[in-house]
Amino acid sequence: MMTGKLKAYRPYYLSSLALAGPVVISQLGHTLVHTADSVIVGHFAGTVPLAAVSLVHSVFMIVMVIGLGIAYGITPLIAQANGKKEYDECGVLLSNSLVINMLSGLLLFCIVYFGSMAAIDHLDQDPEVVREAKPYLFILSLSMFPLMIFSAFKQFAEGLGFTKQAMNITIWGNVLNVLLAILFVKGMFGLPAMGVRGVGYSTLIDRCLMALIMGWYVFRSVNFKRYLPRFKPFRVDRQRCKAILGIGAPVAMQYVFEIGAFAGAAVIAGTLGAHIQAAHQVAITLAAMTYMMASGIAAAATIKTGNSFGQRNFFRLKRYAVSSYHIVLAFMGITALLFALLNQWLPWIFTRDLMVIGIAAELLIIAGLFQLFDGTQVVGLGILRGIGDVNIPTLITFIAYWIVGLPGAYLLGITMGWGIKGIWFGLTLGLLTSSALLYLRYRRVVAGLYRESR
Repeated sequence: MMTGKLKAYRPYYLSSLALAGPVVISQLGHTLVHTADSVIVGHFAGTVPLAAVSLVHSVFMIVMVIGLGIAYGITPLIAQANGKKEYDECGVLLSNSLVINMLSGLLLFCIVYFGSMAAIDHLDQDPEVVREAKPYLFILSLSMFPLMIFSAFKQFAEGLGFTKQAMNITIWGNVLNVLLAILFVKGMFGLPAMGVRGVGYSTLIDRCLMALIMGWYVFRSVNFKRYLPRFKPFRVDRQRCKAILGIGAPVAMQYVFEIGAFAGAAVIAGTLGAHIQAAHQVAITLAAMTYMMASGIAAAATIKTGNSFGQRNFFRLKRYAVSSYHIVLAFMGITALLFALLNQWLPWIFTRDLMVIGIAAELLIIAGLFQLFDGTQVVGLGILRGIGDVNIPTLITFIAYWIVGLPGAYLLGITMGWGIKGIWFGLTLGLLTSSALLYLRYRRVVAGLYRESR
């Protein structure tokens, strides 16, 4: 019986995986930039600079995901318009998305420069860590503007189902980022050793080039000719901007609530000492890699369900939703097993500090536990975004992470004295809450669509 049901989903698995594969690699690229930073700094600069990278990422990631969330607002709208064969509408949406993203990039830089740079002085962190962190945070904030331009073109292309070019650009961008980071951090070929600042410069250069190449691809490729006749640079239409922000702003808040809770956990971990903070950075970086891969599956679910929703084909919409849940459960189950089996070896990728390795190895066991919850909650969000349901899921993420997860982390880790393990158990509880509530929301929304269609 079960085998027969799975066979019925086979075309949906294959179609979703074909679309998700490049998106997974592209999404993973955002995390690999910061992973490469951690690896290079951990090996070439030491434990205190690695702790500084952890602090900066915990602050900067909140700003970055706000931008990525806003940029994401165009994807379901593009998928729905394409499903309705409203091709000219796609070019108009791109015009407005580009303007929104450019303004958002400037605003987010100002938030970092005038807000975050001052805030890290008051987070009860090691003074040496703060001193190393500030220059890196400033340089990284400059990269938000080109990242937002890249994201506008990337989300436009992915909304139409063209995912491979962004993947290729991301792969080569990461190769360049690693090479430049080593060059700048170590100070090779006559360059001075820049330490943590070096990985900031490499990321900035990488993101500028990625934005230029992705824009060139969209405007030159024959794949997009029929979508761009009504594209005009700096074209602003109130209704289109409202529609993009109507999805993008709640998605940004969803990211903020989740990533903000994890950033808060990193700050709490920092109060326990530099070694614990560095270990937290190692384990959370590995977990973030699998999360970003799961978010690629979720992005494919958004595109498939959005396209089906635009065609009012609710049977196909449900099949794509269920197949996405199946795929992410299988994938995250494998990564959970790898974390459990390789927990003693994976931290060596980042550092040779035995104390940091020992703590990180214990955290990876807990990371294995929350993999399934992390994957299913992000896919739930992706499905609901495709349908255009973003407000209630935003409330769910707030409850899960800021009412349950982060307070639970502080209660278990600090108040009850469980230390860094308690912090991670609190985060796991938040992910479990989000996963369960989003699944229930998906079931209710799809049932409502079926009732309306009768």
